Amino acid sequence: MVPLTGLRARPGVYSAPEAGGYYANRREDLVSTLPRPLGRVLDVGCGAGEVGRLLRAEGASSVTGIEINAQAAEHAREVLDEVRVGAVEEILPTLSGEWDTICCYDVLEHLVDPRKVLVAIRGLASPGARLHISIPNARHVSLLIDIAVRGTFGYTEWGHRDSTHLRWFTRRDIIALTEAAGWSVLSISHPALQRSRLLDVLTRGRSTEFLVGQWYLLAERTP
Repeated sequence: MVPLTGLRARPGVYSAPEAGGYYANRREDLVSTLPRPLGRVLDVGCGAGEVGRLLRAEGASSVTGIEINAQAAEHAREVLDEVRVGAVEEILPTLSGEWDTICCYDVLEHLVDPRKVLVAIRGLASPGARLHISIPNARHVSLLIDIAVRGTFGYTEWGHRDSTHLRWFTRRDIIALTEAAGWSVLSISHPALQRSRLLDVLTRGRSTEFLVGQWYLLAERTP
């Protein structure tokens, strides 16, 4: 039976930041697109604090992290102002104050009820606060091929179809989820296309939703 708490990818496996890996991912591509000033930042699923380190370097006045993996959280404490250890659903009600920027990078797909979490996060957001999400793209061509040709969903230990993913979202789905939680979606983007860029050009962007591995969504708290 799946516990009704949030999960992070491979919660029992941890490598120190200097060894790289999931918990040490910096996500420069995401942080670089965040609206400035960052103000007070809440990093949901902060890992070992490498995103937080970058946020501080980019001018965040403070960074608070939430992380379910205790080993990763210990490393994050060396960088962040505060780190709370536990499932996001359990930690959010214990927080006080308001945040100006909230990062949810590769988190929502691990949750039983991501809408409830986004609603709770909105309650902690300052007026005009920005919410930044990254999420695997459920419409990626590799998944379609595996289902149609190989006859398998193709779960793996990490990556696009990490075996701890509980939820799957297309571009339309993540927009709908975020709006249903009371946020106003400002933009949605994706990582830069590399090998498939020519195909995207030839199809005039119609193939984009099948080629990108993730969606990046930026939303704002409106009254």
